[in-house]
Amino acid sequence: IYMTMVRLAQPFSMRYTLVDGHGNFGSMDGDDPAAMRYTESRMSKLALEMTRDLYSKTVDFVPNYDGSLEEPSVLPSRFPNLLVNGSDGIAVGMATKMPPHNLTEVIDGIKYVAENPECSVEDLMNIIKGPDFPTGGIIYGLGGIRDAYTTGRGTFKVRGRAEIKEEANGKSKIIISEIPYQVNKSALVAKIGELAREKVIDGITSIKDFSKTDVNIEIECKRDTVPQVILNQLYKNTQLESSYGVINLCIVDGAPKVLGLKELINHYTNYQIEIVERRTKFLKEKDEARKHIVEGLLRVHEILKKDEFGGTEKRDEFIELATSSANPNEFAQKLQEKYDFSEVQAKAIVAMTLGRLTGLETQKLEDEQSQLEANIANYNYILESREHLLEVVLKELEEIKERFGDKRKTSISTQVLSIDDEDLIPEDDLVITLSENGYIKRMSTSEFR
Repeated sequence: IYMTMVRLAQPFSMRYTLVDGHGNFGSMDGDDPAAMRYTESRMSKLALEMTRDLYSKTVDFVPNYDGSLEEPSVLPSRFPNLLVNGSDGIAVGMATKMPPHNLTEVIDGIKYVAENPECSVEDLMNIIKGPDFPTGGIIYGLGGIRDAYTTGRGTFKVRGRAEIKEEANGKSKIIISEIPYQVNKSALVAKIGELAREKVIDGITSIKDFSKTDVNIEIECKRDTVPQVILNQLYKNTQLESSYGVINLCIVDGAPKVLGLKELINHYTNYQIEIVERRTKFLKEKDEARKHIVEGLLRVHEILKKDEFGGTEKRDEFIELATSSANPNEFAQKLQEKYDFSEVQAKAIVAMTLGRLTGLETQKLEDEQSQLEANIANYNYILESREHLLEVVLKELEEIKERFGDKRKTSISTQVLSIDDEDLIPEDDLVITLSENGYIKRMSTSEFR
């Protein structure tokens, strides 16, 4: 599982890393990570939201591979990790390729669908604008995104981000600052170098890779070339422009199914409602059990108090019952018989120390009782209806958004993308001559005399 864990720590593979890695965890150049004895890891803060409420009976536990332990069949996943970090895998006869998305947009989208169940995919795309890759880049082709969000399948183009910089000496540089998702940077640089050497792309004098954590590739162009044409040729002949095909294949109730964006959101919302319902029932049972014990302890305090005339008859009777018992079990049995305490209350009373019988402790128990009653009333309100459960889900998602949300890294262009042959030819003023022998010749204006 080491390589799986390594990927969860790579900021260029995961839109939001789930592992906080210390040491060499590989690079965009395809370098291998260090062996596991040289690295350290812990869960990232966001990953803790995947396991939050795990022990509040929110999910079913199943035996592990050899039956020696129990493991959760699925995580509570308090944020929509499948949409946010995407997924990529091939099984027998089927494949999944889900792009990552922006956490802020996805949570806003979930809220929008919850408030407008009949909304269209077009409405939803005003909020979730499209995939958001950890390596940035520019997506071209809204149609492909719309197809993916409507049917669960679609294809669009992703381009790296490049700008042309004019130098003082009249030369130009193409500076690449972002590359498409899952493209190997060193392989891209090597490919550009190869195309320049073989004169497939003419006009490149040098390629330098100054990248550290961010991408920074500098391509120097010859003085008399048109850098935009070279850039167009790079898009056409290298992975600086690549296609991304979406297949939202998920396991729904044990069966594979291709889902659109709205279906994905609805499945996630229903799952979170179930998680919150199970957690609330668990907390309610826990607080009701504690309230039952607190009521028993308060009754003991009442018994041991002097009556309004200063008498201690009840107290003496209680102490006599305690001292005449041969062991704690017998004392607990007598408490149940004489005072009608339940077995749980009796055990709690037997375990109580003398220090717990002060006036201050009485006040503490009374405060705890009112707090528990308020909690139980709140749990009953939440469990009253699906709307109340949904309210809690959206409120907790909003808190996650406030803590971990960020801006988009990938831009979306509405331009229709197609590089024609004309785009690959520089525009130039030419002179066409016809000789007396009938030969036609083309030459640039600078050569013509």
